[in-house]
Amino acid sequence: MDLIRQLLLLAISLMMAAIIGSVIISWLRAAGLRIPYSNPLVRAIEGAADLMLRPMRNAFPITGGGLDFSPMVAIIILEILRRIIARLF
Repeated sequence: MDLIRQLLLLAISLMMAAIIGSVIISWLRAAGLRIPYSNPLVRAIEGAADLMLRPMRNAFPITGGGLDFSPMVAIIILEILRRIIARLF
């Protein structure tokens, strides 16, 4: 049971890291830094983050000011899940 808990917590941590990495990459691109989409690490980070962010973006469209709140909502949901899993097992 402890192994399952540890694996779930690891998966949540990796997803949070991917989301934060994706946000940082988008900020760097917005600042004018050229980060190629073909970079395997960038594709892995953005691909992992999109698994959670795509449904969030459909539910919470980007605001008029160009702000995307989906990463924040996703991290809050993941943190709630992490706390539930930590208490259940």
